[in-house]
Amino acid sequence: MGDPITLKDEGNKHFQAGDIDKAIECYTNALKECTDKKMQAVIYRNRCACYLKKESYSNAVSDASKAIDDDASDIKALYRRCQALEKLGKLDMAFKDVQRCATLEPKNKTFLETLHRLGAEIQAKLRTTFSTDSRVQNMFDILLDEEMDKEKKEKAANNLIVLSREDAGAERIFQNNGVTLLLNMVETGKPEMILAAVRTLSGMCTGHKARAMAIVNMVGVDKICSIMALDNEEIALATCNLFQCINDSLTGGDTRDYGKEASLVLDASKDLRTILLALLEMISNKKVSGHGRDQALNLLTKNVPCRDKKDRDHSRTLFTIDHGLKKILKVCGQVPELPDQLPLTENTQLIASVLLNKLYDDLKCDPERANFREICDEYIKSKIDPNNMDKTLHAINTISGLLQGPFEVGNSLVGQQGVMEMMVALCGSERDVDQMVAVEALIHASTKMSRASFFITNGVSLLKDIYKKTKNEKIKIRALVGLCKLGSAGGDDYGLRQFAEGSTEKLAKQCRKWLCNPQIDSKTRKWAIEGLAYLTNDADVKDDFVEDELAMKAMFELAKSRDKTIVYAVACTLVNCTNSYDKKEIIPELVQLAKFSKQHVPEQHPKDKKDFIEKRVKRLLKAGVISALAVMVKADSAILTDQTKEMLARVFLALTEDPKDRGTIVAHGGGKALIPLALEGTEKGKVKASFALAKIAAVSNPEIAFPGERIYEVIRPLISLLHTDKEGAENYEALRGLTNMAGFSEKLRIKLVKEKALPEIENHMFEENEKIRLAATECMCNLVTCKEVQARYLEDGNDKLKLLVLLCGEDDEKLQIAAAGGLAMITAAEKKLCTKMTRVVCTTRICFRSYLFMKRVRH
Repeated sequence: MGDPITLKDEGNKHFQAGDIDKAIECYTNALKECTDKKMQAVIYRNRCACYLKKESYSNAVSDASKAIDDDASDIKALYRRCQALEKLGKLDMAFKDVQRCATLEPKNKTFLETLHRLGAEIQAKLRTTFSTDSRVQNMFDILLDEEMDKEKKEKAANNLIVLSREDAGAERIFQNNGVTLLLNMVETGKPEMILAAVRTLSGMCTGHKARAMAIVNMVGVDKICSIMALDNEEIALATCNLFQCINDSLTGGDTRDYGKEASLVLDASKDLRTILLALLEMISNKKVSGHGRDQALNLLTKNVPCRDKKDRDHSRTLFTIDHGLKKILKVCGQVPELPDQLPLTENTQLIASVLLNKLYDDLKCDPERANFREICDEYIKSKIDPNNMDKTLHAINTISGLLQGPFEVGNSLVGQQGVMEMMVALCGSERDVDQMVAVEALIHASTKMSRASFFITNGVSLLKDIYKKTKNEKIKIRALVGLCKLGSAGGDDYGLRQFAEGSTEKLAKQCRKWLCNPQIDSKTRKWAIEGLAYLTNDADVKDDFVEDELAMKAMFELAKSRDKTIVYAVACTLVNCTNSYDKKEIIPELVQLAKFSKQHVPEQHPKDKKDFIEKRVKRLLKAGVISALAVMVKADSAILTDQTKEMLARVFLALTEDPKDRGTIVAHGGGKALIPLALEGTEKGKVKASFALAKIAAVSNPEIAFPGERIYEVIRPLISLLHTDKEGAENYEALRGLTNMAGFSEKLRIKLVKEKALPEIENHMFEENEKIRLAATECMCNLVTCKEVQARYLEDGNDKLKLLVLLCGEDDEKLQIAAAGGLAMITAAEKKLCTKMTRVVCTTRICFRSYLFMKRVRH
């Protein structure tokens, strides 16, 4: 083909003549013949110049790189690659090349000018790239581009959500036509796009009343409801959160001062009313999915009844009862086995019952309660039709829903003439669905001891007959649960057994058998746990159950399932097994008096004594009860009622009794699970959860037991146990827990001071009980390294330092060491206190007499 040098020279001539294609051809032929590395570098560099002329920048970069590989100091190749990279938009790489050129030839004006120009362009690009407006537009471009790859879309969606959570970012999205673009994302119909759009809207509505109102009007309440109605659990949950963010912003979640514009955004009552009516419409709409219905009910449960019993404005509750009570009753009455029913999940009807209960509890006077009962009565009567069995079943199932909610209302309906007879008649029906609904209603109706006694007299034979004759497992297990409930009507009183000796154990054995059978669907197996929840009042049944590890594990697995209606039954079973229910104190004198007057005296079962309880606790821990409890605590807020939370707190407290078990509890997430129980629920439940937290905090590494920011949430529940109205054991464990945490970090010590723990701790340093006094002094010993605590000791007119000096003279050696340690640390940290201490020591004898006097006054 020719000599490579000759071909190179020919290529140079063609280049100078402007014949670029011929020049490229010559250079390409020369490279095929050339074997010399240096010559190859020159030819690649020349062909790179041709590609620059042809605006083929990728080829130019490739050739220049090959030339540089052969000769790293080839300044022409470096500069030509810089030019090509700049044209390709890779300014940072181009800048590096020209930087090397300027280093090799520092006086070359072309290189210096290019260096400055590229530097300025890079800065401008960075400013543009990182400006919020550009980022927002960029993200929407990526999300709405059909050809963009999935990974980039996911990243853009996440970035948009994060940006919306910042006030500045949310405002930029809003100002840059973001709401319209988000609606375009929803219209794609793709679940991931809808989720990203809804979550972004939630961020934009959080804590900003004006923006939330604008978004509600731009998107429309009906549109948001239609999104929540989709048959996608994740989307329904995200949309529920969007509604909650809107509600919080419109009802006081926004604290910013709008000044003159306040009048434009203050009145949100119309929007709130529109949302409430839309949610009520959703719960009885056939087009709404089960997940959407659940979330509509959850929103009503959370936002309609007054959160504070002292709040007298319950207008939302009255409005909901007038406009939506019958719709909620309709949900309760659905029988999934019948045709033409509303789409439901496993949890829907229980959530509806919880909502009914909260609405009824929120009523303030008898006329309001009477109106509630009248509406329910009217609804039930309208559904009972002897000629239409399906409608009658709906009525009976509605009563079941009321019995699980406002029991008083359901109980009054059961007591009406003909209702009980109808239930009994349905039990004898040939249709399986009739029997199933009737048996469930009987189970719920026999909650009260008096009614249980009535059923024992009149209904046991009926349930036994159903149990023996039916071949349908679903009916058989419900009949068994009815028998279980009736058999446990005497509670844990050994002397009030309703059935013959051994009968409850046989019932429990059958329940365990069904519970462990994976061939039976979970909804049916749930009823086996319902049966055990009643039967475990009997100590023999408790012991047999905890001996059956397979049954316990099966129950825990069901507790972790999607069906959260099981949570209450599992909690009841665990409370019974751990004997963590309230026990009446038996006064011997009253027992003797009762025997003398031939009255019934409650008897304790031999297996309800302490050593049996401890064994049961150990077996529950071994079977994995903590992981199940941790999942149950995260259950849907409507299903996890305050009463259920209290039961879970009771179980946790029983499990933490032995310090050796607390490490196991922490390892399975028990520490984290206890925090929400200590912050929300009944007062008794919060105290018990706080007590369990204190026991864990006293012996565990706080960073492991309560990882991340959770550690700071633990302090307030522990401080609440220091109040004088709490028991001594609660005071003691709380002080030990706070001592451990105060010794862990300065941030925790500052948090303790901010939460006003110091006065409570100092108060316990005067305590008569030696253990509590020691624990309080040890806690103060760990706190004195905090600057804020030292400042308080330096203040004039207080005897804080004097108290530590006095405690050094106590008889208890451990107390002396704790007080002396506190003095040593605080005086080492603050020299001024050394002088103050000398004055304190001089008056110790007088102070000691005063100290003794104060103790006498206190006790």
